[in-house]
Amino acid sequence: MKNLEEKTLTSEKIYKGKIIDLQVDKVSLPDGGTSYREIVKHPGAVAIMAITNEQKLVLVRQYRKALEKTIYEIPAGKLDIGEEPKICAKRELQEETGYSANTWKKLVGFYTSPGFADEFIHLYEASQLTLGETSPDEDEFVERVELTWDECLDKISSGEICDAKTVHAITLWKLK
Repeated sequence: MKNLEEKTLTSEKIYKGKIIDLQVDKVSLPDGGTSYREIVKHPGAVAIMAITNEQKLVLVRQYRKALEKTIYEIPAGKLDIGEEPKICAKRELQEETGYSANTWKKLVGFYTSPGFADEFIHLYEASQLTLGETSPDEDEFVERVELTWDECLDKISSGEICDAKTVHAITLWKLK
């Protein structure tokens, strides 16, 4: 097998933000050449595939500025530094949907866009749900929605469900 590794020669942090940092790395390529890589650094996140007793997927409807539109997504959120993913998942489910769950199962973890970002999402399944009050972040405006699998497919077809974590969760839901 070929050695495909790129070795970092220099790394320059060019932006430090609340959610992401951005760096530019100069790398040596496997063929001896050099190039630059723009890398988004992210602390990681969780996403929750919450299934109601009526076999509906719990989603949030939220405006996403980067897309300039409102979309449907599974509940998700950024990990705090040093936070255990399952603790974060429990918090995010309650904050965004009002639900708590008696049963939690880690399904899978995945990188969202490895070509330019190191964000890793831990995907959990939550079931045996109990509805309570939501407590979203002060700058977060979401609407809880519960959809059947067929309704989710319709939202994928219409482009209202268009993010990878949600499509991935819906696929796993069907495979179960």
